[in-house]
Amino acid sequence: MLGPSHTTSTTPQPLVLQVIRLVTVPNWIISFLCGTIWCLGLVNAVANPTNHASPSSPNIVFISIDDLACTLGCYGDLIAQTPNLDRLAASGITFQRAYNQLPLCNPTRASLMTGLRPDQIKVYDLDRHFRDQTPEVVTLPQAFQAAGYDAVRVGKIYHYNVPASIGTDGFDDPASWNLTINPKGRDKGEEALITNAEPHRKISAALSWLAAEGEDTEQTDGMIASEAIKQLKAPRDRPLFLAVGFFRPHTPYVAPRKYFDQYPLASLRLPFSPEGDRNDIPTAAFAHNCPLPNYNLPEPLLLQATQGYYACVSFIDAQIGRILETIDRLGQTENTIVVLWSDHGYHLGEHGGIWQKRTLFEQSARSPLMIRAPRIGNAGRNCDRVVEFVDIYPTLVSLAGIEPPEHLAGRDLSPLMKDPLAPWDEYAITQVLRPADSRLSEPVMGCSIRTSRWRYTEWGEGKHGVELYDHHTDPNEFQNLAVNPDGARVKVIEKLRVKLRKYASGKTPETPFNPARL
Repeated sequence: MLGPSHTTSTTPQPLVLQVIRLVTVPNWIISFLCGTIWCLGLVNAVANPTNHASPSSPNIVFISIDDLACTLGCYGDLIAQTPNLDRLAASGITFQRAYNQLPLCNPTRASLMTGLRPDQIKVYDLDRHFRDQTPEVVTLPQAFQAAGYDAVRVGKIYHYNVPASIGTDGFDDPASWNLTINPKGRDKGEEALITNAEPHRKISAALSWLAAEGEDTEQTDGMIASEAIKQLKAPRDRPLFLAVGFFRPHTPYVAPRKYFDQYPLASLRLPFSPEGDRNDIPTAAFAHNCPLPNYNLPEPLLLQATQGYYACVSFIDAQIGRILETIDRLGQTENTIVVLWSDHGYHLGEHGGIWQKRTLFEQSARSPLMIRAPRIGNAGRNCDRVVEFVDIYPTLVSLAGIEPPEHLAGRDLSPLMKDPLAPWDEYAITQVLRPADSRLSEPVMGCSIRTSRWRYTEWGEGKHGVELYDHHTDPNEFQNLAVNPDGARVKVIEKLRVKLRKYASGKTPETPFNPARL
């Protein structure tokens, strides 16, 4: 069995880099050098010296799940078997309407971890690092380091190419961590056994799956849970910010066979779409990696893919259960804030055959978000207010009693945790960039705003299409009201457009992006 690799750094990182900015090197390397320069006393601390953790400071367990839609029992999914995540929801606050900023792994993670929107960090593809645009930004774990925490990463928090980069640092930000651990399990050695429904694509992008032999702890994600448990048990004299990133259910859908057995094929169905559902949807709304309905695959293969996805969801649920049980056994439940999020949602065949991510529909823009903060109370409450992933950073520093950096774009959710019905300006902004291809004559930025009632979406500032959906009457977004709108709908569109463009310009970026990696 393959094991984890470890990388260690020991110091908090600086805010300004006035000396090394004179050196012409990539910004992520500048970030890596920050710790050394700190020790030389050449720069200032991230935070005020009085902003330090105390013995009563809570530990933070920060759990990320790759490509997880709201396919959980606690989100109303009738198929998912997720007892451990349902238990977490029962002991914390579940945000039923939380939305990511850009439904693609690198941009959404960079946005969440910096607390900035995609248009601020200029990250839209899988290749650009946020420090290329914002070299001095203080990331979420850096803010905790500056307050006296140990910041430890196990698995995928920033972007990785999956499965190719499993066992490496991926597209990491070295300044964010004191210690990194990169497990690699038997799934990496058994990729030849994976069923690929689209052999012309790599398994990273194709509908692909494997009902694996062996135990949970032999898989990379099982090893990630084991390493996280070791960190929870390790003696330390400082509070812990433990980031735990699971790779599944990202393709290929690999999980031990017993989890596949929980979802017999005969019990599964593809999502309903009304006849003609796609007729009023702009071409740009369909992701370039899934331009054809259901990839032209037959229903039996699609149901096998669905089985593989749900198997992975239950597999990850079991690993999170191990972590939660460890927190309980250590007597740390009342002193540990647990936050669980997915980088974005995921399609399983909605709208007549959309799969995976990269859309601005509800299934891709909406993502799970749960926060358990025992000192807040309100265990088991749902919050139906519309919130965003840029809100996670200010919320966590607030809950830990840390002064937030001034740059943050989001809002502190702790008032909603105390009272889920509290007044709230409900909006969330999600965007995605399309490359020029056989369907689109130019790159097209799509931008969407979600409010308590509406979703309004523009493609190329409206040049390539507009969408409006009324979630009071059409929660599945089947009827595009922007097609021949009446006077009342025109007024709604005009109002939503003003707010949308306050946070996302809709213009094609002038900064670099790789069309092949959008």
